[in-house]
Amino acid sequence: MKVLVPVKRVIDFNVAVRVKADRSGVDLTNVKMAINPFDEIAVEEAVRLKEKGKASEIIATSIGPAAAQETLRTALAMGADRAILVKHEGELEPLAVAKILRAVATQEQPDLVILGKQAIDDDCNQVGQMLAALLGWPQGTFAAKLEVEEGAIAVTREVDGGLQTVSLKLPAIVTTDLRLNEPRYASLPNIMKARKKPIAEKTIADYGVDAAPRLKVLEVREPEKRRAGTRVASASELVGRLRERGVI
Repeated sequence: MKVLVPVKRVIDFNVAVRVKADRSGVDLTNVKMAINPFDEIAVEEAVRLKEKGKASEIIATSIGPAAAQETLRTALAMGADRAILVKHEGELEPLAVAKILRAVATQEQPDLVILGKQAIDDDCNQVGQMLAALLGWPQGTFAAKLEVEEGAIAVTREVDGGLQTVSLKLPAIVTTDLRLNEPRYASLPNIMKARKKPIAEKTIADYGVDAAPRLKVLEVREPEKRRAGTRVASASELVGRLRERGVI
């Protein structure tokens, strides 16, 4: 089974995000970047499938600038076999990303595409679902557990009522949730080996995809700072305050 794992280069989750002075976007100057945590979980799950003998090859792919090679090297150090970098400067909307990944999947013919349920920079949670629709493949979102069956994969999802298990015929799309696994730290020998693993470089034009934006960002603002709370003497006073503010 061949597994394709898309990974995104995002601001490290430990870094405080700053908005540009002109409010045109997020300031990335001298900011530490890292692999998207949900995608890191996807890489880990793919590697575990290979360790169990269920996967034969893991291909990591990323869409972004040349610096995204660092993100792919992380995936390679964790256990991916090879990588594909689709070079692009600037932001891409989820639909454009899904179209590019469809082109990559069409060329590579994987049996399973596993990716994070969302990226922590935009929190769109759209690419996996869009990719499944474009390919016409079954999808299992918010996966908390995976079990490979004969020609299929069982995906256990956390839903409001508890747990739901769906069986998907391969090829399929799976998006990962936080409880699926705990990603490993890449060992020094594997980091050194990752430097020798191949990274193929492509462009969006190579896949013939129209990535033109359809949305326009007017302004980016930081969220308002949380206001200090106030104490009330009784429950009736609290209810009165809430009614004044139209909460109830």
